[in-house]
Amino acid sequence: MIFEDKVILITGAGSGIGADASRHLAKLGGKIALVDCHEKNVLDVAEQIKKAGSPTPLVIVADVAVDAKRIINETIKHFQKLNVLINNAGIAHFDDVTTFEMDKFDRLFAVNVKGVIELTQLAVPFLKQTKGNIINTASVAALMCESNILSYSISKAAVNQFTKNIALDLAPFGIRANSINPGVIRTPLVGSSMGLSPEKMKLLFQALKASHPVGRTGEVSDTSAAIAYLASDAASFLTGVLLPVDGGSLLVRSFDLQKILASDE
Repeated sequence: MIFEDKVILITGAGSGIGADASRHLAKLGGKIALVDCHEKNVLDVAEQIKKAGSPTPLVIVADVAVDAKRIINETIKHFQKLNVLINNAGIAHFDDVTTFEMDKFDRLFAVNVKGVIELTQLAVPFLKQTKGNIINTASVAALMCESNILSYSISKAAVNQFTKNIALDLAPFGIRANSINPGVIRTPLVGSSMGLSPEKMKLLFQALKASHPVGRTGEVSDTSAAIAYLASDAASFLTGVLLPVDGGSLLVRSFDLQKILASDE
C-alpha cells in the first residue's frame, strides 16, 4: 500500500486514531493535512511525522463543526489536490434518555455528523478530479445496542448511514466511501473525554478484555491498518462497507461501560 503523491486530509489528527493514522499514512508516502482543534496536540503529531523522515504535513487548527470551508480551502491551496478524506474527528459523553441534554447533543452532533457531511460535500469536487475516496470513523456502538451512550450511538449510526448513501451517490464519479467501526480502542476519547482517570481507564480496559473474543482490546495500530487498506488501491472494489475493527466484540453481547466502571469502585 503506497500513497506517494497522494494528499490525505485527516480530521481529529491530534490524538488517538487520527494521530496514529496520520503517522502511518505519512510513513507510506502520503502527503498529510492534519486537522485538529487542539493546537499543541496537532503540532506534536506534525513534529513526529517530520522527525520520522516523512513529508512535512500541513497543520490546520480548526473545529470541524464550524471551519469546514476553511479546512478544505487551506488543503487545496497548499497541495493543489485531494485524494483521500478521512472524517475521524469525534466527541463522546455518557447519557441515556433520562439524562439526555439537548445542548450537549447539539454539540456532539455538530462535530460527529454535521462536520462530516459538510467536509464531504466541500471535498467532492476535488475527489472527482482524483477519483479519490472517503473514510469515516463510526463505531461498533452504531452496530449494536450499548447502554448509557445514547447520543454517541445515534451520531455514529448517522455516520454509517451517510457512508452508505454517499457510496451510492458518488460511485458514478469513481469515488469510494467506507467507514471503520472500531470496538474499544485505547484512545483519549475513552478516558479524558469521558472524565475517566488513568486508574479508571486501566481497570476499564482490563474488564473489557472479556468482551473481545480475540482476548484483548484494540490499539490505534489496528485502526490505522484498516484505514490504510480502505484508502489504498488494494480496496478499489470496496465501497459502502461498514468495517468492524472490534476484536470480535460484535459476536458477543453488548456491555454497559458505566456498570463496568461502577463494579470496580
